[in-house]
Amino acid sequence: MSFLKISHLRKSYGALEILKDINIEIEEGGFLVLVGPSGCGKSTLLNTIAGLEPITSGDIEINGRSVSGLHPSKRDIAMVFQSYALYPNMTVAGNIAFGMEIRGVPKEEREKAIHQVADMLQIGHLLDRKPSQLSGGQRQRVAMGRALVRNPQVFLFDEPLSNLDAKLRVDMRTEIKRLHHRMKTTIVYVTHDQIEAMTLATKIAVLKDGVLQQFGSPAEIYNNPANMFVADFMGSPAMNLLEATVEKNDAGLSVLLSRGGGEPLRLPVSADKQALAAHAGRQVMFGIRPEALTDPDGADRNAKLLAEGDCLIEVVEPAGADTFAVTHLGGKEIVARLRADAHIHAGQTARLAFNLDKAVYFDPQTQARIA
Repeated sequence: MSFLKISHLRKSYGALEILKDINIEIEEGGFLVLVGPSGCGKSTLLNTIAGLEPITSGDIEINGRSVSGLHPSKRDIAMVFQSYALYPNMTVAGNIAFGMEIRGVPKEEREKAIHQVADMLQIGHLLDRKPSQLSGGQRQRVAMGRALVRNPQVFLFDEPLSNLDAKLRVDMRTEIKRLHHRMKTTIVYVTHDQIEAMTLATKIAVLKDGVLQQFGSPAEIYNNPANMFVADFMGSPAMNLLEATVEKNDAGLSVLLSRGGGEPLRLPVSADKQALAAHAGRQVMFGIRPEALTDPDGADRNAKLLAEGDCLIEVVEPAGADTFAVTHLGGKEIVARLRADAHIHAGQTARLAFNLDKAVYFDPQTQARIA
């Protein structure tokens, strides 16, 4: 049974519709990440769950109970904001305890909760300090501690790591993941960072212009994108999307990719992508992730369908554990992800292996997935 259920939710400001018929369900203890570009409606959706924004129509249920008309204080949720929102005149302990104090929790109980949470977040040595004496990461831990002592049904995180530097973000991401494993509380988390979404979530909701583009597990979103927007948005580097022509002959289905004036590259289509037959003789968008396009020695030996082709390498970018190579196919610049020790140089023609088990195909007009 779903623990958090959002049904046909719409949110408008006058004639401007921000959220358009959103339907999402997540089980108890799940980690839902709302992801999408700036202005897509993800923070507005989080605020409707929190009760900070009224909904225009639809419903929000938590643990089988509609909360749509309830005041935020009656929803049994706790929120961690991007800005930390700490009281500068209070100590760390005072900030963590403030909500409990307002609710009339006895002092002994408050002290116990403060120390439990401080131990969990490794901020016990900071309890007597003021926020101005803390680093960004420490302030974020205090903000999380203030939410944790509530022991709510649902935690809401609004881009909590966006103010931190790159290394600290990775560290805090690990802490949040560890915290979730330990506490098993349902979390809804907003971010525009798709790496954050992939690493933290049990379920991801991808939004664009107030419309839910796809909802599923990180693996589903990454490997089986519903449309070209999801394919391009999720993944770093992004999925290669290029024009191809579908060809049908006695040997089966193939796709043809132009190679800058030379002979086109012909790639076979895997047996599970036969829906492409209806597009024979027409153009489609061929999608393949950089890691599925590599040097032949680095190709996945468990792949059922591998094909090779010669490509002119234009740029080589060493990146430590990987080497990225840029070439042109289908009239577009595309990226291949090679082994770190791959012998490849800009200006040479190199043989690349295509893992066609991982290829996906889209309709160029509707941008929806075909196969």
